[in-house]
Amino acid sequence: MQSEEALPAHIRQRGDLEAGNRALSYPPDPEPLHVAVYDNHAHLEFADGENPMDYREHLDRAESVGVAGVLQVGTDVETSEWSVALAASEPRVLAAVSLHPNEAPKLHERGELDSALEAIAGLASKPRVVAIGETGLDFYRTDEPLHEVQRQSFREHIRIAKEHNLALQIHDRDAHRAVVETLKADGAPARTVFHCFSGDGELAEILAENGWYASFSGTVTFKNSEGLRDALRIMPRSHILVETDTPFLTPIPFRGKPNSPYMIPYTVRSMAETLGVEGNDLAAILTANTHEVYGTWDGAPASGQAAG
Repeated sequence: MQSEEALPAHIRQRGDLEAGNRALSYPPDPEPLHVAVYDNHAHLEFADGENPMDYREHLDRAESVGVAGVLQVGTDVETSEWSVALAASEPRVLAAVSLHPNEAPKLHERGELDSALEAIAGLASKPRVVAIGETGLDFYRTDEPLHEVQRQSFREHIRIAKEHNLALQIHDRDAHRAVVETLKADGAPARTVFHCFSGDGELAEILAENGWYASFSGTVTFKNSEGLRDALRIMPRSHILVETDTPFLTPIPFRGKPNSPYMIPYTVRSMAETLGVEGNDLAAILTANTHEVYGTWDGAPASGQAAG
């Protein structure tokens, strides 16, 4: 596990709880991809499974199967700071910073939302921060009286992303219409990604019309996810990405076990089968799209993103 100094205290505790609830072994390594691919969304601060891996083990195991890098995503000030520090010291990691939509109401109730948003804005200019997110709306876990607080936080994240010319990663749960309306009203950043895309063909058509990206997780492999596979077929191939959302959403046939960036090839090959292409050919497309949105892990800027 990561050292006591490396992990934020509340995340270390949450990770221990997660491991206790899921006393499971990690799945076996997939057959390596021969074209490098990237995990567009992971939370490496979580400890999970019977023998939790620290971030080095996650990255080493991923690299061994053709996953060349990871976008590490913060969901509050503390994990965002940790993500920035990790990206600064680890060349296989880039960072995204944010307040998760479900964090915003908690911070609001404590009178801390404005200061937390200021902290995220400050982190946005740090080296190797390439995205603001995951932000958006989650009407599944937040009651309606607090939806407006989520919207306020979401709109501020949109502003920060545009001010710093960064990509925006969307968290959208039971809120498709409201997310789209907010993006259109405020003006979406040039590179807007629906993380862990959860919509159907209709939402995919809206994304395609607006030039937004859909990032597919292990959920696209689930037997009951034909709607996601329909959306994948509809999306322009220039606007699809792949992610794990580590440690969650492990793909079939290992659903329920701990997830890790090294699991990406399972999802890539499932997506390739849906699209009727070869896995390594799809990996090449996904990598080109990843570089277009976030730049390269060696420091080259994304298309339209100012260097430095």
